[in-house]
Amino acid sequence: MEDDEIKTAGFTQLETTGSAFGYFLSSLYFTLRLQNPNFSLAFHALRQNLKNIHSNALRNSVLNRRFCSFSGNEMAAVMEGGKSFARRDRLLEIEAKVQNWWEEKDVFRAESLERSPEPGEKFFGNFPFPYMNGFLHLGHAFSLSKLEFAAAYHRLRGANVLLPFGFHCTGMPIKASADKLAREIQQFGDPPAFPIVEEEQENQQPEPEDASDGAQSLPDKFKGKKSKATSKSSGQKFQWEIMRSYGLSDGEISKFQDPYNWLTFFPPLAVEDLKAFGLGCDWRRSFVTTDINPYFDSFVRWQMRKLKSMGKIVKDVRYTIYSPLDGQPCADHDRASGEGVQPQDYTLIKMEVIPPFPPKLSALEGRKVFLAAATLRPETMYGQTNAWVLPDGKYGAFEINETDVFIITQRAALNLAYQKFSRVPEKPTCLVELSGSDLIGLPLKSPLSFNEIIYSLPMLTILTDKGTGIVTSVPSDAPDDYMAMHDLKSKPALRAKFGVKDEWVLPFEIIPIINIPEFGDKPAEKVCTDLKIRSQNEKEKLAEAKRLTYLKGFTEGTLLVGEFTGRRVQEAKPLIRNKLIETGQAIMYSEPEKRVMSRSGDECVVALTDQWYITYGESEWKKLAEDCLSNMNLYCDETRHGFEHTLSWLNQWACSRSFGLGTRIPWDEQFLVESLSDSTLYMAYYTIAHLLHEGEMYGSTTSRVKPEQMTDVVWDFLFCDGPYPESSGISSSILNKMKQEFEYWYPFDLRVSGKDLIQNHLTFCIYNHTAIMSEQHWPRGFRCNGHILLNSEKMSKSTGNFRTLRQAIMEFSADATRFSLADAGDGVDDANFVFETANAAILRLTKEISWMEEVLAAESSLRKGPPSTYADRVFANEINIAVKMTEQHYRDCMFREALKTGFYDLQAARDEYRFSCGTGGMNLDLVQRFMDVQTRLITPICPHYAEFVWRELLKKDGFVVRAGWPMADIPDLTLKSSNKYLQDSIVFMRKLLQKQILGSKKPNKKGAPVTLLTEDYQLMGLIYVNEQYDGWKEECLKILQSTFDSKTHTFAPEKDILEALQRSSVGQASDFKKTQKQCMPFLRFKKDEAIALGVQALDLKLPFGEIEVLQENLDLIKRQLGLEQVEVLSATDPDALAKAGPLVSLLNQTPPSPGNPTAIFLSRA
Repeated sequence: MEDDEIKTAGFTQLETTGSAFGYFLSSLYFTLRLQNPNFSLAFHALRQNLKNIHSNALRNSVLNRRFCSFSGNEMAAVMEGGKSFARRDRLLEIEAKVQNWWEEKDVFRAESLERSPEPGEKFFGNFPFPYMNGFLHLGHAFSLSKLEFAAAYHRLRGANVLLPFGFHCTGMPIKASADKLAREIQQFGDPPAFPIVEEEQENQQPEPEDASDGAQSLPDKFKGKKSKATSKSSGQKFQWEIMRSYGLSDGEISKFQDPYNWLTFFPPLAVEDLKAFGLGCDWRRSFVTTDINPYFDSFVRWQMRKLKSMGKIVKDVRYTIYSPLDGQPCADHDRASGEGVQPQDYTLIKMEVIPPFPPKLSALEGRKVFLAAATLRPETMYGQTNAWVLPDGKYGAFEINETDVFIITQRAALNLAYQKFSRVPEKPTCLVELSGSDLIGLPLKSPLSFNEIIYSLPMLTILTDKGTGIVTSVPSDAPDDYMAMHDLKSKPALRAKFGVKDEWVLPFEIIPIINIPEFGDKPAEKVCTDLKIRSQNEKEKLAEAKRLTYLKGFTEGTLLVGEFTGRRVQEAKPLIRNKLIETGQAIMYSEPEKRVMSRSGDECVVALTDQWYITYGESEWKKLAEDCLSNMNLYCDETRHGFEHTLSWLNQWACSRSFGLGTRIPWDEQFLVESLSDSTLYMAYYTIAHLLHEGEMYGSTTSRVKPEQMTDVVWDFLFCDGPYPESSGISSSILNKMKQEFEYWYPFDLRVSGKDLIQNHLTFCIYNHTAIMSEQHWPRGFRCNGHILLNSEKMSKSTGNFRTLRQAIMEFSADATRFSLADAGDGVDDANFVFETANAAILRLTKEISWMEEVLAAESSLRKGPPSTYADRVFANEINIAVKMTEQHYRDCMFREALKTGFYDLQAARDEYRFSCGTGGMNLDLVQRFMDVQTRLITPICPHYAEFVWRELLKKDGFVVRAGWPMADIPDLTLKSSNKYLQDSIVFMRKLLQKQILGSKKPNKKGAPVTLLTEDYQLMGLIYVNEQYDGWKEECLKILQSTFDSKTHTFAPEKDILEALQRSSVGQASDFKKTQKQCMPFLRFKKDEAIALGVQALDLKLPFGEIEVLQENLDLIKRQLGLEQVEVLSATDPDALAKAGPLVSLLNQTPPSPGNPTAIFLSRA
């Protein structure tokens, strides 16, 4: 395609990366994406590549290579499709223009001051740096948006704001992906030829839906059965396919076998995406982790040495989740699934198989052979009657040492092999493969059992992904065991089916071993009888039986047998376990609580590893962490409870790894610092990063400070109030400037993160700050959020319900994306990003621009002078309310509420004002104030839109992002109430008018139909108002006032209120019984209202004059009801009542009361 052809299509700025180029690509992207849902990622990468190409020839070459396969008709369709995105493209054009403004003036550059900041004068917020093995997506953007909105609010109100952003590359994901790529090349060639297996194909292409007014909604999911090759490609099974989806050519992908190539590819793309998002970041302070960055590498080494010198890092042997493929522990961020899963410790009971062995075990003659059962309840071993095996389960006889053989599952054997229970370390040796049916009937000698010999029997509900596949049986205490034994005893056919002899089952009776209050000494039998459980297959009932007995048995049960008779189970349990292990009758065994998969695709085990640990959980250190937490702003109780729970269980954490990228453990360089341990204190690094890196994120430029000059003495001086480093070789001006930066910005005010990091990273952050830094530098706040759904469904690449940040910006624009992120939700529950909301935002923002342009163009037609009418006062008050409420919401990080009060509600108030003004028109000063205030209030969420309005429409100086929070008077809540009263009254009167026009289907009490009106008549309205309660209602309210507690919003007991009513003048009247029937519902109604609204609900009259409000708004009422004449009258005035004539009966049917006027409508001749 030649330049002229491209220009004809709308590609008008080839020499730059300006807006037209971007918008052409945007239009092209969406049309092609409709044809091929897998096109998007490649397109985005191409767009980025084109932005970096300065030669027209090269750019044309790329365009020819990627796009010229499309026909002329297809390209025409691209251009035609582009027209339907005019509103979005307007926002994209605005965003590009505004971002240039910001960049020209370096608006987000953050500089410290020589003096310490006053409270609220500065704001330092940060975000857990994302991992750089792919594009940023909407999940990142959602959490990040909370920080961005908060920082933008503080910048707007005048604070000195620091929002930095770094890029995490430590750990194994990048290295694992690079190695996976290398394996694919080795196996399938370069470029690889992957195997293709065809299967039935049934693709469905959804048709695009057009939203109103040019905001088009694109299909977000593409479902259909595909060939296996296609599924693998789109499902991105192969690493090569993943890299291809990033827009890389086959020739370029091979370079990514080098893990460090990832570090130079993805972070710059992330910066571009975040700039397009409008992130208010000081990019001078950005950096990448790992030893590729010598400054950050030095910082982490200092941190680790610091912790070790304080005794916070020790070498120990502990059970750890471990990846056999990677050959190292697998921490949370190294896992593809199973984050948060911990080792589960068991006692492995050695049940010896009594010789002679059956033929299947003949190869084991001369060895000690054990069925090894994993149990959490070693104290119940006294009551064993048998062991259980899964008849069709797969088992093996595994060599543990020179003499012992355990019969267990392969999975359990692998775990044991990594816990030093295998003749060949880390490699289980299977001597004989067995099935569960081979094990049925084996005679066993089991520790502690009162039965000298027990037998292995079949159980159908054993899970082989838990424990060892061998289960001890204690029918006195375990409901499952009781029912399984009951089934075998009572069903001869079941015994025959599995070849179970009677003597293996029938002689064995329940042995009482533990007494549990309410359940006795045979708790399993009792609870199964109580729940009417009839079979071992009733899983739900058995689960309930265990829930009822197990915890109670542990906390309240008393041992009836054995050495520890009379002791509580919770006391005896560890003593019995230790004795079994000391005597060699059992061993310790551990496995993951749930399945854990490493990022290398390896199922993890629990290994007993000798490595470096950080001593989280140590009592004194834990106390400091708890003190820090108690003074932090966590924004919600659920988050606080999450931290408190984590502090209760968190203990030693393996901080060293042998595989991946990162910083070497300085005193043991065979190990790397793992990825969650080099990211606990780096927020402090942000404060000085720009002085070390001088704007380059890799630390590779020629800086005035050399990496080797950043010694421990220098780091101590900067962050720990250490002595001045006289011999560092760094100039005093730079040292003092770095010290000033840290002391000014620290502590950080807010760190925003997903709630899943509470259990590790965020708690580690607290621990490390309390260990290394003084209390004045401890963190001040964490705000945690849930995950984000897309259109109420889980975000997933495999289903297509996924968006990168770049895709979302191109699809909706940055501000519409931010708008929808703000609207998605604020709590710790999962939020919901709705495409319809983003499309609606495009419409709202562009229509608001158009409205302002129209109003400003017709400014001379607006009413001049100070605001004077009721509508003016109400609108001015609504603006004040919006300013105050929105400020509180931003301060509380409740951005959805800020969007509601600062945008939705304010626009609704504007629309109501426009209508209320009628022929008099809107007030110029108020309209200008509205535009100013709304622009400022929406700035943190939609900064590009706001900046454009501020400069281009309102012709204001400076930048709106720093314009200051708008001033506002104290809201007049009485005025707000009076306006609500007015609007509600109009709605009610409209209903009365409609009812009177249509007539009533029912006759009135006298049998005569209500007078019908027709719309042909000229109507007049009589509005009747009763401004104060009187009679029995007045007495009821006074009684409620005297019995209401305004602090607790509660009333005296019902009987006290009734007695007071009986003592009152109403109660003493002769017709009290009749009146009482009216009093009681009224009392209940006003009580509920007072509990909800407060004591003002019990006032005898409203805080404003109802007649005055209605009189002042007669013109509005007439227009709303379509009447030419309306009168406002007092319902207590006999002359006014007389005006109703025969329709006075309607007033009796709907009598007016304070806050509830009524109206009748008369025809005029």
